[in-house]
Amino acid sequence: MKNTMIKLVSISVACAVISACDSDFSNAVGDQNFNSGDADFTNFVSVGDSLTAGYADGALYLAGQENSYPAILAQQFAKVGGGNFNQPLVDDNLGGLLFGGVENPAFGNRLVLNADAALPRPVPEPIAGDPTTEVIGSGLNGTVFNNMGVPGAKSFHLGAPGYGNAAGLNTGAANPYFVRFSSVAPDATVIGDAAIQQPSFFTMWIGNNDVLSYATSGGIGEDQTGNFDPTSYGPNDITDPNVFASTYTSLVGAMTANPAAQGVLINIPDVATIPYFTTVPYNAVPLDQATADALNNAYAAYNGGVQAALGATLIDAEEAALRTMVFSVGQNAVVILDEDLTDITVLNPPDTNGLIKMRQATASDLLVLTASSKIGSLVDPNDDPLDPTSPRWGVSAPLEDADVLIPSEILAINTARLAYNVTIQAAADGDTNLEFVDAAALMAELNDTGFDYGTGFVDSTYATGGAFSLDGVHPTARGYAIVANEIIKAINTGFNANVPVVDPGAFTTIFVK
Repeated sequence: MKNTMIKLVSISVACAVISACDSDFSNAVGDQNFNSGDADFTNFVSVGDSLTAGYADGALYLAGQENSYPAILAQQFAKVGGGNFNQPLVDDNLGGLLFGGVENPAFGNRLVLNADAALPRPVPEPIAGDPTTEVIGSGLNGTVFNNMGVPGAKSFHLGAPGYGNAAGLNTGAANPYFVRFSSVAPDATVIGDAAIQQPSFFTMWIGNNDVLSYATSGGIGEDQTGNFDPTSYGPNDITDPNVFASTYTSLVGAMTANPAAQGVLINIPDVATIPYFTTVPYNAVPLDQATADALNNAYAAYNGGVQAALGATLIDAEEAALRTMVFSVGQNAVVILDEDLTDITVLNPPDTNGLIKMRQATASDLLVLTASSKIGSLVDPNDDPLDPTSPRWGVSAPLEDADVLIPSEILAINTARLAYNVTIQAAADGDTNLEFVDAAALMAELNDTGFDYGTGFVDSTYATGGAFSLDGVHPTARGYAIVANEIIKAINTGFNANVPVVDPGAFTTIFVK
């Protein structure tokens, strides 16, 4: 096959939605009788992970923090008697981190859209610049912060002693974002630093990373259901639902130690509703007739081996059909590895790639966003790109485990997530001082139909939809505004309040280089 014949369906990115819009959002201004109702916002604290911190575009940067959903809430709470809201702000709008003055490539600068006319299409890339935000010795330690959102935190991390101790950075026992602003105690915990403030009102949105890290890694972690020791978990593992339930109950208990404390608990969205998993189609390989014929010929021996496995009753007819490679003119399914397939390498006829566990993707699979730049590229960058026999990812060589979520992995994610959500809603339902926000339903709406907020419209389309930032996981400032409004609506209903919502159109979406 020729290089010119294998082109991934491009992610077309329009640049018409990159800036804030003027608006006359009628519900956010005017002479309405705004009030706090039965709620007390004098000391508002927000607990969570990157979504709480204002993370966006693959990094934590100043403008993102300033438009975090807790910051937006605090701004609105201030109009009805709310107090000051202090955030552990980073030092720049780049997003990279310094560790003792040394830049760590694992914590790079935020993504912006490169819309250079010389490029075939706009592409996201890290913004240029040298970061200035220091992790070690930031000067923030010991300061009280109302925003206790820690990017990367799982539920059980919030109560982990030493999670903010710089001595644990090299072993992974500490989180650099919490190291920046934790209290001075070496065994400080996120929940301890939050609860000691005795908030009058709080929000808690935690549990996303308990499944998300497994999902974004393409399921290369382990499903730890049945393992009740989170200290034994890997970074990409799914948290056992019982561990989550016990942990979550403890976290809520810490924040409600003061019986007068009020709050909002937020549940966990389905990963299949966010652009990181919905942008790259399963049939991302366009082919002409000549290339389709060449691929069918190349896979003929492999297909013969699959039929031999069927004849030997190693697999059934359904699996044989799933594993049979077929290419035609138009859009074609990418080739992937699937560890759930039967091992038939015992046959190993010649010219079959060893009958490895590969098949073409289906609509039941979820390809990760990063696969976009991989599909159709050379497996070995040193190969001749003009040589039609050079193996290419997703076409003549299967995508790897980290590039795709297969149905069994999706099921494991959803089984755990739904169990977490039962715990979250039960905690809210069991306390009259707590309200519940269904973020899962909101994200599903953004994905399925889009969201009309009165002065505009957003959906979850990557880069152009307006709701999600360029990392495909975290909202834009506009998306965070929509989240904040959903929380305000729950507060107004549950606490007989009239807190004004904001106009999402007044907030930015993605940024262009």
